[in-house]
Amino acid sequence: MEKLVISGPTPLKGEVEISGAKNAAVAILPATLLINGVCTINNIPNISDVRLLCTILEKMGAKIVWNTPNEITIDTRHINTTQAPLDLTSKFRASYYLIGAMLGRKGEIEVGMPGGCKLGARPIDQHIKGFELLGANVRTENGTIYAKANGLNGAPIYMDIVSVGATINVMLAAVLAKGTTIIDNAAKEPHIVDVANFLNTMGADIRGAGTDVIKINGVSELTGNKTYSVVPDQIEAGTFMLAAIASKGDLLIKNCITKHLESLTAKIVEIGGNVEDNGDSIRVWYSKRPNKAIIKTLPYPGFPTDLQPQMGVVLSTANGTSIINESIWESRFQYTEELNKMGAHITAQGKSAIFEGVDELFGAPVYSSDLRAGAALIIAGIAATGKTEVYNLEHIDRGYENIENKFRKIGANIERVSE
Repeated sequence: MEKLVISGPTPLKGEVEISGAKNAAVAILPATLLINGVCTINNIPNISDVRLLCTILEKMGAKIVWNTPNEITIDTRHINTTQAPLDLTSKFRASYYLIGAMLGRKGEIEVGMPGGCKLGARPIDQHIKGFELLGANVRTENGTIYAKANGLNGAPIYMDIVSVGATINVMLAAVLAKGTTIIDNAAKEPHIVDVANFLNTMGADIRGAGTDVIKINGVSELTGNKTYSVVPDQIEAGTFMLAAIASKGDLLIKNCITKHLESLTAKIVEIGGNVEDNGDSIRVWYSKRPNKAIIKTLPYPGFPTDLQPQMGVVLSTANGTSIINESIWESRFQYTEELNKMGAHITAQGKSAIFEGVDELFGAPVYSSDLRAGAALIIAGIAATGKTEVYNLEHIDRGYENIENKFRKIGANIERVSE
């Protein structure tokens, strides 16, 4: 078993380079299945979810060459099976993108029910609704999803709820369908735009990504033979922005798109922090106790649910009582129990949590319940007095590349050790 051992408190100072977006990369990799050719993807985050997806694609017949730790060339011309390895696909959430991609490519797919972080009910009914409207038959049985289509045809599809995964998945299925598909009430997250840009670079005709109406004109083929660079990770950038505030530090966060961070920037200024926006980098600094705040998570461009736990660490030591309302996932407050072990005073019930700010946090053994909770606990350990041990690192490694090395370079006393 591995753990991170952190000694604090340490004000983080210096520069940190942001990796490619995890949420974009795990959709772009399945999207390569639609290409009858070879493509190169750079700025890809070297994280466990990406490596696992590459293994799945290789088992399905793709040829992948790692040119550098953050660039791959992938050839999907010789996909030889419509059965994705069930043991691997059931390990993480993004495996469901194989359904849309393979329905478009082969008209058939068998894949394990997606796994991933346990954040509460995460149904894929909107995905299935979209596939069926395009002409597919979908059934689930014994933890396996079976989808089959005798040709897909474009259709108008209204999403009953704003769903990032369903928006991307239907977009994947519709790219090679006959006719035009219009997705109404689509999600608008930056990584949806990135997936659409990737597909358009390879020959698709997708318009309106980033708005709530996306129009996909089906094409006969994606030819590839192009290079694409993954968008910077807004959640990793936000994680380090909040780490700067929590640790009373001063960080320059490089290789980010600051427009994607506007909702977070507004809240950091509200709680007293300082932000300097340079377009492709952002400086965040603060040396005092943050002010209280009320946060509500919302789909983009609202405050991201994936930054809620990191903000929770900041508010746990704020001057006054803060409230976070979580509107996306019902089980996102599991991390608050771990922060309470460190001296926080948080009462969480359902989709709301009350943070009564304390003067300081103290080191303790803590366990990450999911990817973003793990990042939050690292920040808490850096800000806390004494030694913190963070366990369940497999969650953190799913979405953050070399996270302890990045924190160490900006002053954190952090080490990964094996027990």
